[in-house]
Amino acid sequence: MVCLLQVTCLHTLGYPPAQRQGLHVTSVSWNTTGSVVACAYGRLDDGDWGTLKSFVCAWNLDRRGLNPRQPSAVVEVPSAVMCLAFHPTQPSHVAGGLFSGEVLVWDISHPEDPLLWRTGLTDDTHTDPVYQVLWRPEPRHGHRFQVLSVATDGRVLLWQGVGAGRLQLTEGFALAVQQLPRHTRLKKPPRGETEVGATAVAFSSFDPSLFVLGTEGGFPLQCSLAAEEAALTRTPSSVPLRAPAQLTFSPHGGPIYSVSCSPFHRNLFLSAGTDGHIHLYSTLQAQPLASLQLSHKYLFAVRWSPVRPLVFAAASGEGDVQLFDLQKSSQKPTVSIKQTQDASPVYCLEFNRQQTQLLAAGDAEGTVKVWQLSTEFTEQGPRESEDLARLAAEVAT
Repeated sequence: MVCLLQVTCLHTLGYPPAQRQGLHVTSVSWNTTGSVVACAYGRLDDGDWGTLKSFVCAWNLDRRGLNPRQPSAVVEVPSAVMCLAFHPTQPSHVAGGLFSGEVLVWDISHPEDPLLWRTGLTDDTHTDPVYQVLWRPEPRHGHRFQVLSVATDGRVLLWQGVGAGRLQLTEGFALAVQQLPRHTRLKKPPRGETEVGATAVAFSSFDPSLFVLGTEGGFPLQCSLAAEEAALTRTPSSVPLRAPAQLTFSPHGGPIYSVSCSPFHRNLFLSAGTDGHIHLYSTLQAQPLASLQLSHKYLFAVRWSPVRPLVFAAASGEGDVQLFDLQKSSQKPTVSIKQTQDASPVYCLEFNRQQTQLLAAGDAEGTVKVWQLSTEFTEQGPRESEDLARLAAEVAT
């Protein structure tokens, strides 16, 4: 293993009241300036966390006199927060998805009254925990954004903030088993099961309508926002739900927790799941191009580097953050960083797109660590994009 001079811990952040409650960091997000990191406190283990008092916390790392145990903003939330995403252009707006199925948007610059919009509990609201939220530009108004949410109730929903503090459903998709593109290796679903639970989502950097979903069944799906076929679902909805799935890929050995689309190649994406494997897929074939076993426990997160085409990071259930450089090795991590003292899981990680040497990771101890990467993880090699294209082409033939 390469010596750890390549990665140093800059900050160890945490909110003691949340940690005393035994809450986990379920999600981290950097804001658009790259100076603020927020985290969601909730629980990812089995249990009913629908009424668990939880928190969203944020730290401004550029502020003089940063106190790592005193966030610059704390929002109290009445249900476990499963996921977070900062707005692409508004530095203080952050969306969150709850265990209860609700989606909320807060303005953390007003800590005394932070709630901007919420879905409320209507027929449109998810009936299962929301595992990921993202912001998407509106089709006809690129400067305006909607919140996209995915949940294990099999729905992918797009929300627009309207007056009176409400998120209103503008478009929706439902994953019905009988509408999945067939794949020979997929086992038949249990009788009576009609929805496919979505656990993770990532959008193509090249086509704003294309996205990949991770599922409870362990198979990734390529989907399109432009899909027109009506979804076969009995779920009540104020807008017609459509069937988005176009391609089904070969499954992992268990549910997928995380997917990530390459920022440098239109066909490549990564997935990670409970089988401890990372799969590298091309959208041109069902079988993965590569499968790496990183852990004997779950893998909770995988993210491509925003600046190095052949670098990605993964978060493991054994307490490690692993950094891969496919130029150095396609089989083992270049660096494996021990994040948690007691080997409890690392649940989430995100690269900082503005300050590209920073990587934030959150864990079951309720801690967010901000890691500083050395230049070899942030400076592109001379033929790196070509090497990535070769990797994609090699196996698709």
